[in-house]
Amino acid sequence: MIADDLDALDEQQLRQALRSAQHALSSAQQAIAFKQAIIDKLTHENAILKRLKFAAKSEAYSAEQKSLLEETLDGDLAAVAAEIEATDPSAKACGEKHTPKREKLPASLPRREVRHEPENTTCGCGTPMQRIGEDVAEKLDYQPGVFTVERHIRGKWVCKCCERITQAPVAPHVIDKGLPTTGLLAQVLVAKYLDHLPLYRQEAIFARAGHLIARSTLAQWVGECGVQLQPLVDALAAELLRQPVLHADETPVAMLKPGHGKTHRAYLWSYCTTPFNPTKAVVFDFADSRGGQHVRGFLGLPGTLDKPGWQGKLVTDDFSGYKACFELGVTEVGCMAHARRKFHELWANHGSQVGEQALKFFAQLYDVEREVADADSQARLDARRRSRPVADALHQWMRQQRQKIPDGSATARAIDYSLNRWVALTRFLDDGDLPIDNNWVENRIRPIALGRQNWLFAGSLRAGKRAAAVMSLIQSAKLNGLDPYVYMRDVLQRLPTQPASRIAELLPHHWRPIHSAKLNGLDPYAYMRDVLERLPTQPASRITELLPHHWQPITSA
Repeated sequence: MIADDLDALDEQQLRQALRSAQHALSSAQQAIAFKQAIIDKLTHENAILKRLKFAAKSEAYSAEQKSLLEETLDGDLAAVAAEIEATDPSAKACGEKHTPKREKLPASLPRREVRHEPENTTCGCGTPMQRIGEDVAEKLDYQPGVFTVERHIRGKWVCKCCERITQAPVAPHVIDKGLPTTGLLAQVLVAKYLDHLPLYRQEAIFARAGHLIARSTLAQWVGECGVQLQPLVDALAAELLRQPVLHADETPVAMLKPGHGKTHRAYLWSYCTTPFNPTKAVVFDFADSRGGQHVRGFLGLPGTLDKPGWQGKLVTDDFSGYKACFELGVTEVGCMAHARRKFHELWANHGSQVGEQALKFFAQLYDVEREVADADSQARLDARRRSRPVADALHQWMRQQRQKIPDGSATARAIDYSLNRWVALTRFLDDGDLPIDNNWVENRIRPIALGRQNWLFAGSLRAGKRAAAVMSLIQSAKLNGLDPYVYMRDVLQRLPTQPASRIAELLPHHWRPIHSAKLNGLDPYAYMRDVLERLPTQPASRITELLPHHWQPITSA
């Protein structure tokens, strides 16, 4: 509002204008204060990480422990720097003064040219533009065992009439001005979080392939990718929480804190859809304890009027950390496999006749479940009518046996486990969408538990959460029958230009690959024409030369 406008206002309108201006100023001040608080928090965390990295060098760790801890701290530092830059872009300009000069990639590595030219080389005045030069940026790519260099060539075109220069823009990259291609980044992430290869081992593998990449550099890439992938993981968690039935489980991991020289027990929590749900998704959440507040936090409990918490059916074991959720509107669904396991231990360890008889009841229940594993919800519910008499007989038999067995014995504990949870254990009989047990989520978390010794020294809560985020995407990709490397490579390629409103398109259960030729920066028409021409005479032993990521055009005479 300008001064002339103010002169035309009466007293009431001036008061209203003043109130509006004060409200706008207050909102702006709050936004600035909030952003500054985030910057201060991240700057403080950055200083702590740098101090921890220095302190770690003087602590008495083994070489393997020190390598794992250093790569974790380097990843954290890169992640914090990326978050500070996103919050305050002016911080980037300050940081660039200290950016070390990048060494040229070895001339011995094979090169592949990817040309980028303007879509239109006719000037606005109608004069055809002339090519006067080019800018070349090299990126390091990797296929298992082989390094290559992508030479991205952006031609410069000028109109001599208008002296106007045009050039294809630099393609957005998940790591701004980064050296690695998305293929190399995907390889590092999949190797670390699926194959459980620590970065110091990947460093040695890359050196054997012909190019040494320092583990500190690899750690920086992992940290920056973790920040960029987080919105996708958040979208995956939001979609998971829209499902009516979820599994939950947790597994311990060791977390090493610099300055203490010892590990303490942290936990990786796992939440996933059921095997009957067409949406196949799993989300991992890293926490520094086994407290039930972590489950409630993930489920958004107790919730508010504006943002209610999740109120579905949760399949769990009998861990007490879940109990508070059931008092806040979540429906408990028990795990029949846990009940069965206690009787199996009685029979396997002591030859218990009670255990043997109980296993026969459980076998009948699971026979029905195997028959309807691939059926729809209604067919499953119909078939489970045959299970109801078996479950009732098992319940009555347990009550009879319990009266004969003294308190405190292993048999009494096995029976009490089932009797005390009978309603939750048999809830699946009245709902065709509920599974009989929690084995589905245990199978999701098992591969991670087997490889956790290679990333157990998390060193920080941030590193653990980054690992959980990337593993959520990779394991969800596997659940949907995708190649994790192909999926991660494509997502990292598309993420920088994907609108936030369409981020769900990149979730594993929605994802569709873009054309491989386009993914490799090729003209699909030129590629297909060349491949169709060469295919009839191409030896079978050299067929991979025609794959989009290996293809080189025949140079015309």
